[in-house]
Amino acid sequence: MKQLFFWASNSALLLFCVLLSSCASYKQNIMFKVPEGTVLKQQTEAAEKNYVIQINDQLQLEVYTNNGERLIDPDRKLTQDGVDQNAAKETEPTYLVDVNGVSKFPMVGNTKVVGLTIGQAEEILQQAYAVYYQQPFVKLKYTNKRVVVLGAPGGQVIPLANENMHLVEVLALAKGLANDAKAQNIRVLRGKEVFVADLTTFDGYLKNNIAMEPGDVVYVEPVRRPISEGFRDYGAVISVVTSLTTLMVVLLSL
Repeated sequence: MKQLFFWASNSALLLFCVLLSSCASYKQNIMFKVPEGTVLKQQTEAAEKNYVIQINDQLQLEVYTNNGERLIDPDRKLTQDGVDQNAAKETEPTYLVDVNGVSKFPMVGNTKVVGLTIGQAEEILQQAYAVYYQQPFVKLKYTNKRVVVLGAPGGQVIPLANENMHLVEVLALAKGLANDAKAQNIRVLRGKEVFVADLTTFDGYLKNNIAMEPGDVVYVEPVRRPISEGFRDYGAVISVVTSLTTLMVVLLSL
C-alpha cells in the first residue's frame, strides 16, 4: 500500500511539474524582447507629411486630357454604349524607380522622381505630357508600400492605401485587438528604433496613434494563458496521469 501511495504522490508531482513547465514554455514565442532596463521610446503624434518617392518604389500612372474630363464625364459621352471604359481597361502597369532615382514612363521617357512627393511628381509629369496632350491631368500613386503586423492579430501584411495612415487604421485592417492582445504593449519597429504605444486610454490613443511609414513592423504582444494552454497541449498526458492517480487513490481507500 505504501508503494501505491508513493506512486500516487509521484504522479501528482509529475502533473504539477508539467503545468509548471508549461508556464515557462509559453513565454518563448514572445517576440522583439528588449534587454532589462531598456526604455522604449514613447512616440507622440508627428506632423502629417506627404510620402516622398524612394528608390525601388513601384508607381502607377494614369493620364487624362482636358484636365481630367474623362474622370468626371458629366454628359456620359465616353460611355454612350453603356460600357464603362474604366472598368473594361486592363490592369494598370507599374513603373519602377531605379537606383538612379529615375522612372521610365510612356512617351515622356526617363523622369527623375526620387525625393519628390506624389503631388510634385504629378506636376512634373503634367508638364511633360503637355507636349502631347491638351491640358493633361496626371494621377500617380505608389503600389508597394506595406506595414507588417505580427503578434496577437496573426501575421498580416497591410498595404498603405494612402500617404497618412495611422496605427489604429492599420490595427483595424488587421482585424483589431482581440481578448488575447495587450493593448498597452504595442511595439512599432522602425529601422533601429522601437516605439511603444499604449492604447488602453483615450489619452494614450491621442499620444500614440502615430503615422505609419512604409516598412514599419507592428507587434502586438499576446496575452499568455499558460495554465489553460498547458491543459490544451498536454491534455493527453494530464488525462493519463489523472486517471492513474484516481485509480491509485481508489485502491488505497479499499
